[in-house]
Amino acid sequence: MTRTTDSDLAPRELRVLVAVADTGGFSAAAGTLGLTQSAVSHSVRGSERKIGAVLFERGRSGARPTPAGEAAVAHARRVLRLLDVLVVEARGASRSDVWEGPLRIAAFRSAALHLLPPVLERLHARCPGIEPRVRIVREVGRGTAGEVSDGRADLAIATLGGSAPLAPGLVARGLFEEPYALAHPVGHASPRSLPLVDWAESCGARTRTWWAAQDWIPAATVEAEDDGAVLSLVGAGHGMAIMPALSLAGAPASVGITPLGPRRPTRQVGYVTTPELAGSAVVRAVVRELRALGRVMDLPGGEGEGPAGDPE
Repeated sequence: MTRTTDSDLAPRELRVLVAVADTGGFSAAAGTLGLTQSAVSHSVRGSERKIGAVLFERGRSGARPTPAGEAAVAHARRVLRLLDVLVVEARGASRSDVWEGPLRIAAFRSAALHLLPPVLERLHARCPGIEPRVRIVREVGRGTAGEVSDGRADLAIATLGGSAPLAPGLVARGLFEEPYALAHPVGHASPRSLPLVDWAESCGARTRTWWAAQDWIPAATVEAEDDGAVLSLVGAGHGMAIMPALSLAGAPASVGITPLGPRRPTRQVGYVTTPELAGSAVVRAVVRELRALGRVMDLPGGEGEGPAGDPE
């Protein structure tokens, strides 16, 4: 039988670390947890002693995690979530249920708009006890996968193979390839003569290589915060854009979509989770629905036989 030692962190200590990080201070964390400030301070000091590192920088403005604290809090969130999953799946097994309770999903905007609604609808029909909590995250930097790494999400819909490497210890699998297409004001006689409207997003090495080889693509003269703003600008006649298919789903009638040919660039859409949650019933159920949807989706810009670089 395994015995606990003085160096083991108890779940209550992990909850204190997360609360301090989330609220930005010992007093605020105490209010959230229903504890006194001295109890929170004592717990944090005990955790720091057990770990052997300072976890928070204390100051007049509150408490901010140190690099060691950021790592500790991320692991604390994941451990606490795994404890929740243990209870839920054990109860579900005794009742032959798949899942009951919250399911935290991080997704980039177009995936949240066009992938998740039908997936969650079908999932809810099978498992009415599921409570989806969707967090929309820009797919830049660490993107949606960073939410899983930090313990804020159970599953991320992500673009794989982008510029930011996947954090160690995560599980990533592809779902489908998403083609890029040219978006332009509908009816424009020469769309590639227009200024380029762009926005920051994760794209794979193949897309970047393709982009660099196209001498007809100008440097971006207009930049937007997200793909929805890009579509609005293109539809209003301010330029053209090269966009992935999910971003073009449901594009307004003022936006024309021209395929980029058989050598068009693509990006891989997939999911990211933790090794612990990858085998859970709820994540397996979500992945099944995502794969089923990916097989039947009709994505904009997926057809066309014109040569790459000649979209007109």
